[in-house]
Amino acid sequence: MTPNVRPLVAGNWKMNGTRDSLDQIKAISEGVKGDLSEKVESLICPPATLLYVATALCEDSPLWIGAQDCHQNAAGAHTGEISADMIADCFGTHVIVGHSERRTDHAETDHLVRAKAIAAHAAELTAIVCIGETADERKGGQTLDILKRQLAGSVPDGADAENTVIAYEPVWAIGTGVTPTSENVAEAHAFMRTELTRRFGAEGAKMRILYGGSVKPSNAKELMSVENVDGALIGGASLKASDFLAIYNAYAEILA
Repeated sequence: MTPNVRPLVAGNWKMNGTRDSLDQIKAISEGVKGDLSEKVESLICPPATLLYVATALCEDSPLWIGAQDCHQNAAGAHTGEISADMIADCFGTHVIVGHSERRTDHAETDHLVRAKAIAAHAAELTAIVCIGETADERKGGQTLDILKRQLAGSVPDGADAENTVIAYEPVWAIGTGVTPTSENVAEAHAFMRTELTRRFGAEGAKMRILYGGSVKPSNAKELMSVENVDGALIGGASLKASDFLAIYNAYAEILA
């Protein structure tokens, strides 16, 4: 953890969830009420089809609702796309940009991710900028070089600790059940902290850096206790309220 930084536990539902899944969001929204919510923020990013109704469900809860992607333009002839302003219009508060699945499946570049983060900021959304290396890049000893390049290229100059969150997601750990060691995570997060502080000064020193990649109740406490890890971006484990809340509640022990 980073001293004096409020952690964020976020769930990315990816292409999962229908109206039947709203019961899970409701259960999460109820489960995060209480004293811990004053110390730890929580967020669920459902598919866009559920965004508006999910925000309505969470109106009296500290649970934030966000989106999984946005277009870099505010409006226009972009069939099937969703703008940051549309997310804000549905009362969304955050948007994930640059997730490895977008980078891989849609060939998104650092330049495009930066443009999306700028669009998010313009709509007064918090951008969660994802970065991370592939298995081949790690095996080739390129991890820190990749993180340096992606941070420099994907994070806009207007980023600060309020409007930007960094999510480190080693691509080889996403959805595989394989998790880096605490030492691996500590090295990556310390490097990113140094880079952010060098570029953004005091804002970079307190910008949240989440860890994502096979986070589950059984390893949450260990991972989220690592220095410079300021929360988690959770995939599959966020689909069930019981699993998400178990990860969220790990902070009750960490912060005790």
